[in-house]
Amino acid sequence: MKIRLPIITVITFVMALVQSSSVQANDHDQGRFVDLSLIVAENYPCTWATGFPRFYINRYIRIGPSSPYNSDLLQIDGNTGTQIDVPPHSIPRPGSGLKNAGPLGLEYTDRTPAWKLVGEACLIDVTSLLDQAPNGVSPLVKKEHIIAWEKKHRPLGQGDIVLLRSGYSDRYYKPMPEGRRFLALPLEKKTPAWPDPDPECMAYIAKKGVTAVGCDSPTMGPMPDLAAAVHDEGLLRGLVFTEGATNLKKLPPTGAFYCMMGPRHFEGPYGEGRAFAILGNRAEPLIKAARAKRVAELSVVMAANHPLTWPGRGISRHRHPYTRADFFYEPALDIFHHTHLMDSHAGTHLVPPAYTLPRPGFNNNNYSPKVQQWLEEYEAGFGKRGTSRVTSDKVPLSQTAGNARVIDVRELVGTTKSSNWPASPVITTAQIETYEKSTGQLNPDDVVLFRTGHVDTHFRPLPEGKACMENPINGLSEGWPAPDAATILYLAKRGIRCVGTDAPTLGGVNPKQALFTYWMLGGRGVVGVEFLTGLGQLPPGAHFLFAPVKIKGCHGGPGRAIALY
Repeated sequence: MKIRLPIITVITFVMALVQSSSVQANDHDQGRFVDLSLIVAENYPCTWATGFPRFYINRYIRIGPSSPYNSDLLQIDGNTGTQIDVPPHSIPRPGSGLKNAGPLGLEYTDRTPAWKLVGEACLIDVTSLLDQAPNGVSPLVKKEHIIAWEKKHRPLGQGDIVLLRSGYSDRYYKPMPEGRRFLALPLEKKTPAWPDPDPECMAYIAKKGVTAVGCDSPTMGPMPDLAAAVHDEGLLRGLVFTEGATNLKKLPPTGAFYCMMGPRHFEGPYGEGRAFAILGNRAEPLIKAARAKRVAELSVVMAANHPLTWPGRGISRHRHPYTRADFFYEPALDIFHHTHLMDSHAGTHLVPPAYTLPRPGFNNNNYSPKVQQWLEEYEAGFGKRGTSRVTSDKVPLSQTAGNARVIDVRELVGTTKSSNWPASPVITTAQIETYEKSTGQLNPDDVVLFRTGHVDTHFRPLPEGKACMENPINGLSEGWPAPDAATILYLAKRGIRCVGTDAPTLGGVNPKQALFTYWMLGGRGVVGVEFLTGLGQLPPGAHFLFAPVKIKGCHGGPGRAIALY
């Protein structure tokens, strides 16, 4: 008898794609998901235009003689693309002696409660305001616009997320140089600025008890001089903002489930993120859970003194460490603005097919001799490896969402011999079959999550945190439990399209086993979510959501995972 009581019937995945490594259909084709995020790329106006560090991607690890993997070095500021503002963007920390200081001044992106990220989208159409102002000035959304919406639909209240749709980003977010119209030209007072609420409007919305407010403008700040006042009216009341949303025209006035989340940067007053919505009957139970604040956090905090990035075996095989770079001091808050440099697989992140699958036309002789030998062995056992161009921005959001099927494999911890280290206990099909006998067969609507307990136990500040990755990789302690290629094949045949783990990687610490696992994931069109935490808190029937930042051509995908129940 099944004891799993799913909170919703999640999307029915297109079965024709289960065996494919080219998961390129958009979210509209995959289900009732609507992506509301801007693409982040170097040739787009994705970063705030006045002195903030520009977004940069360096594809510094490439499949070839030196590595069978692709990975990227990202320089990304929190004011990039579709982004989230949290209270410390306007509120100083308590004890600072500064104006408006208080407890909300500590609610950084790493401490923002997960329930504030979700709710029912209340779409307010203000497209009539677009470009209806002098150059360098924002047309203002007034509280009368909100009151008129409430009279037509319903009063706003707790658990609602107000989204102001002007159509600005839809019209003006374009590649450079045309993209200067998005930010640079309004700031130069050569074109009208974006529509935004005035302080009275924001105060009215905030007093209604809503969870968050979003806009499809670059910032929740009217030009030329009301930005600080508008931020204060919302953030001082504990709201969070979505800035730089797009595609809001796809949403109904009410009834859509909305989510906006991004990496949990330590002491981040704002952060890059991913906004999306779920429509139809699937949205209703999620909205109910959001209003009841039944939302679980499943992502690690991104802090430079923690083991977030692959350290490599021995010397000089590490990936770029997660780095915070301060660049501008804000005296009113007594904090520095900062950007981050990180490997695209730092912290809680996505593993897309193009992580280990080369592009079509790749010559296998470009691998090192050892990897060529491994490939022969892999293909003899499992068939052709495959190729892919599916980077994180091409993975549908629907693929990383579904009924959470948490498979507890903690019994495997301590089952390897120290003489065989570095080694990870292997999660085999036997564990999956045992789980299915007790809880019911896995279905294509499910996301399989392996609970190893490794991150919960070993994710600590360094040097204690070496027990998380560095020591197991170098054979000083046992590796974390990890599925082999045969296990991934079993899951793929069940129709599973996303597999997650609360370990640093799905591959484990044995290089050949890890590569086989990733080749199988990519070759079967299955994506991974790695470096989760807190899986033990999920009850049966929880619904898993993960969203990476929408970075063009990224071979990883830093993001955030939550679950509603």
